[in-house]
Amino acid sequence: MDFRETEEQHALREAVGKLGRSFGHEYFVETSKSGGTSTELWQMAGKYGFLGVNLAEEYGGGGAGVYELQIVAEELAAAGCPLLMLVVSPAICGSIIQTFGTEAQRERWLRNIISGESIMSFAITEPDAGSNSHNLSTTAARDGGDYVLRGTKYYISGVDEADAILVVTRTGTDDAGRGQLSLIVVPTDAPGLSKTVIPVEMTAPEKQFTLFFDDVRVPAENLIGTEGDGLRQVFQGLNPERIMGAAVGNGIARYALEKAAEYACERQVWGVPIGTHQGVAHPLAHARINADLARLMTQRAAWLHDERDPLAGEAANMAKFAAAEAGIAALDQAIQTHGGNGLSTEYGLATLWGPMRLMRTAPISREMILNYVARHSLGLPSSY
Repeated sequence: MDFRETEEQHALREAVGKLGRSFGHEYFVETSKSGGTSTELWQMAGKYGFLGVNLAEEYGGGGAGVYELQIVAEELAAAGCPLLMLVVSPAICGSIIQTFGTEAQRERWLRNIISGESIMSFAITEPDAGSNSHNLSTTAARDGGDYVLRGTKYYISGVDEADAILVVTRTGTDDAGRGQLSLIVVPTDAPGLSKTVIPVEMTAPEKQFTLFFDDVRVPAENLIGTEGDGLRQVFQGLNPERIMGAAVGNGIARYALEKAAEYACERQVWGVPIGTHQGVAHPLAHARINADLARLMTQRAAWLHDERDPLAGEAANMAKFAAAEAGIAALDQAIQTHGGNGLSTEYGLATLWGPMRLMRTAPISREMILNYVARHSLGLPSSY
């Protein structure tokens, strides 16, 4: 692994950062608080080819990897415009469909994901099943040439922006009583599918939904991969999911520390900038070190994933954990550096608290990552 990014990767950072700054954090806040969506920014990112840098060139993508996609997520977040659906549409759904979809399915869905014309949401979580995917109760039963879906999904992001949802369903039960899972693409306008917004205290354009599948009928050709093999297929999207979540956290950390350093140089107390005082300077320096460590782990995880290295799973989980912890600490210290101004909408820091705090909980909680590391990295016994 070469720790120097290529000229192409550096150019991608510059281009994405320029796009993000042209919209700015003010756009992010205004869109979020008005109840709107970030469609304009999303479509511009698609127009410039940023949304599909990790997907195959034959469908309009960049032919690169998750390393390049995490650059996109980080740079937009560093410009004050974190786009959480980057974690979902091109990373999870795009990766899964590219790996397990038929040629017709890739042609049908990947092109529009890459261009930004369509967004695909991802539905796995249920009211009584989160990380314990074997307990999913949403079912899909074969009926002639269709699948009929019944059940409920919970905390599903961006459904109002999406044209389709990649749904994880139970299509059978194995001898141990665990669910045999399958992945099925469901159009958001399918008859019998209804959605309810979940009110959350977070400034973000992406909304959260409860989904109700009441005999939702979709063609059997919407099945991705092999029936009953969905859990293995889902894992193809989980490492990119964790890496992209980490990248969003890394970008927010950079944004916050840049704002804090600028303020600490300009704000004067007793005739000197507050940044001259170690009580202000050292916590920011500490936060910067941890943020850079998280970025390094994220880049390593992305590189291992693109190299198909079996260590990618461990690295992706560690990167997600490190970025969430470093990001929340950096943002908190930036707010503290600003004093009362840190809570002002004008200074654009507290408005990112919700998206940054979310990274500790989703798309996988810090506790489940610690379980993973304890079991897989340390060889400790599992409680589940």
